[in-house]
Amino acid sequence: MFFKLNSSNLITKFVSMPIIKSTYRPPVLFKNYHISTIYASVLRKVSPVAQSRERLELEDGDFLDLDWSYSTSVKSGNVLILLHGLEGNAQRPYMLGMARYFNQKGWDVAAINFRGCSGEINRLYRSYNAGASEDLVKVVSHILSKDRYENLALNGFSLGGNLMLKYVGEGNKLPFQLKAAVAISTPCDLHLSLKKLEESRNRIYSGRFVKKLKTQLYNRKAHFPDDLEKHQIASCNSLFAIDELYTSRAHGYKNALDYYEKSSSLQFLKKISIPTLLINAKNDGFLSKNSSPIEIAQSNPNFHLEMPEYGGHVGFIQKKEQTYAEERSLEFITSFSG
Repeated sequence: MFFKLNSSNLITKFVSMPIIKSTYRPPVLFKNYHISTIYASVLRKVSPVAQSRERLELEDGDFLDLDWSYSTSVKSGNVLILLHGLEGNAQRPYMLGMARYFNQKGWDVAAINFRGCSGEINRLYRSYNAGASEDLVKVVSHILSKDRYENLALNGFSLGGNLMLKYVGEGNKLPFQLKAAVAISTPCDLHLSLKKLEESRNRIYSGRFVKKLKTQLYNRKAHFPDDLEKHQIASCNSLFAIDELYTSRAHGYKNALDYYEKSSSLQFLKKISIPTLLINAKNDGFLSKNSSPIEIAQSNPNFHLEMPEYGGHVGFIQKKEQTYAEERSLEFITSFSG
């Protein structure tokens, strides 16, 4: 069971089903996949969020930058860790929107900037990838070492959602403070979802990612001249080619397919042992069909699956300042954290 907070702030108890019937009803315009996706990524304006940066030094000599924002009403014993998507950062609208909403509801928020994503190139040749759950292990341990939080929750978007789901299902020793997790618009099968993203209707998105990633690789080439060649970067005309050239090999995988196989969270969902919600829109053109695994949700009572008809990729816009995904994340997490 879990508790649902309705619009009148009354707590209603209902039996938790593995497949959750979605109540998301977007404005007509945002039923369109492209409009929802582009608006949420580029055009949405989020009220300012006061953030302060903490640099976490890692044992391998690298660093992670955490952008903190704090509860606006009380000294909080609750903390939410946010994980962004491909080529994102803690200042993306979806990250700021989630942080602002949780701050208003009594939660501190630590928004992770993955390695190389905080505006400063990281120190090592490696950077981040969809399976780098070892970095999340370090962040969780660091935050709990502050001895300030009774309740910890996780929220991941897209690539960050996959990383988060992998972390909670791959056998890590999860701290007792970790009460719940929510993944939004998450490609649980990295290879099949990549194929979806590279379909012709998604060329505007995949092309943008390729352009940004190649810029990052040229920058990395300047810092690590012996590890990359300009002609290799120039020849990359797809996300697969970039994962083949850099992402896989820089992080210890044989090749891109090995990276996708070992990092996809789909294989870890059966073993998730804490309350976890996956929200994937049916019209999300970035995601493979098996990224919304109904059979696993039906067999694992800890894994909840919600599949709204609409929402696009990290969209879920409604006639409110907060998105539906922000409301549902808070609702789900607080139902297990008291």
